[in-house]
Amino acid sequence: MSDHYDFDLFVIGAGSGGVRAARMAASKGKKVAVAEERYLGGTCVNVGCVPKKLFVYASQFPELFHASRGFGWDMGDQPNLNWSRLRDNKTTEIERLNLIYQQLLDNSGAKLFNGRATVEGPHQISINGVDYSAENILIATGGWPFIPEFPGSELAISSNEMFYLEQLPEKSVVVGGGYIAVEFAGILNGLGVETHLVYRGPQLLKAFDQEMGDRVKMGMQAKGVKIYLNTEVEEITKNAQGLSVHLKAGNCIEAGLALYATGRNANTAHLGLENTAVTTNHNGSIQVEDQFRTVEPSIYALGDVIDRVQLTPVAIQEAMVLIDHLYGDNSLEIDYNHIPTAVFCQPELATVGLTEAQAKQKYRNIQVYRSDFKPMLHTLGGAADRIFIKLIVDCESDRVVGCHMVGDHAAEIIQGIAIAIKAGATKAHFDATIGIHPSSAEEFVTLRQ
Repeated sequence: MSDHYDFDLFVIGAGSGGVRAARMAASKGKKVAVAEERYLGGTCVNVGCVPKKLFVYASQFPELFHASRGFGWDMGDQPNLNWSRLRDNKTTEIERLNLIYQQLLDNSGAKLFNGRATVEGPHQISINGVDYSAENILIATGGWPFIPEFPGSELAISSNEMFYLEQLPEKSVVVGGGYIAVEFAGILNGLGVETHLVYRGPQLLKAFDQEMGDRVKMGMQAKGVKIYLNTEVEEITKNAQGLSVHLKAGNCIEAGLALYATGRNANTAHLGLENTAVTTNHNGSIQVEDQFRTVEPSIYALGDVIDRVQLTPVAIQEAMVLIDHLYGDNSLEIDYNHIPTAVFCQPELATVGLTEAQAKQKYRNIQVYRSDFKPMLHTLGGAADRIFIKLIVDCESDRVVGCHMVGDHAAEIIQGIAIAIKAGATKAHFDATIGIHPSSAEEFVTLRQ
């Protein structure tokens, strides 16, 4: 480290990407500082992936209780949800994870500052009224839910508040058509809340394969979620029972809760970027070049704040690449192709590779293989759920370029298939693979039409 600086690396934001970068830099003998104003672990640990998945699990039990009768189990009295117990047990688990992140940083030797850091110059950071200098600065401040302004918008809540509700409403309105909206619509519906999903566009999950989005919509409706497409909210007002959500079409939905899940913006406001040459996009995300360097040579950024691929494992890999660039042999790279992802909606969606529309644009000739079937659990369980899978193949190379699944355990299954896709597996490789029977996953190696 140059004697001119207090730290080799100053990381702003202790989410998954920031913590990984700090730990890796410290392991290489660098003097590292991390500043965090809210909670260790970032969005994923505190108000994202982890508590969301816990709530998804909770919301699936009613269907399992129902299915158990077909397998000979008598549940007796109707099970009741204790919301406060679920919420508080979730919070206890998150606090445990916060402590793990604290221990990881402490053990690495990085210094943690609790407070809001601002950038005062290319090598200058201010936190808690004290200025520090750093040879390099890493911004990993993530994203923040965005609620547009309209009459009554202050009455709506974001996904952040969903994890700490005092009580569950009897009826809810969820606004949005992306993965956060459909996930929370499924959670609320599964927990026994009458749920209305309102989206201004014509199709849910528009960033995913259209056919798969349609299957998710059908599955959600079969489970009782009421879906309004091509519909916009005009105003939200209070009433004696809760809220009135007025739609531009003229109708009104009375509800105890209005959740807006209409997107997230990069968390760069009031960060002090104007004191540097760093440039941002229209949504506040930071523009970066190769190896995550901004136009300010000493300042880097990664994770959700650069708005490339907003996934926790991506931010972690970006951090590994950055630290290798700064303090290693610069051999690590990140490939944004074939990144698997899942939407923990109900039914669940997981995918890797190209959508059918993308494949048609990229390749001259493709083949699409599909299978639609009832999972074995529901043959006795009695639910109407189905599984739908889809393989997309480039005819010239025989490579499988897209794989999609809607249904039980989609994320677990697609994670394994993603390795094959990444390795360049062909349809012939899939066909030559012997399936595990009986399983839903074996359908991927028995597709012939």
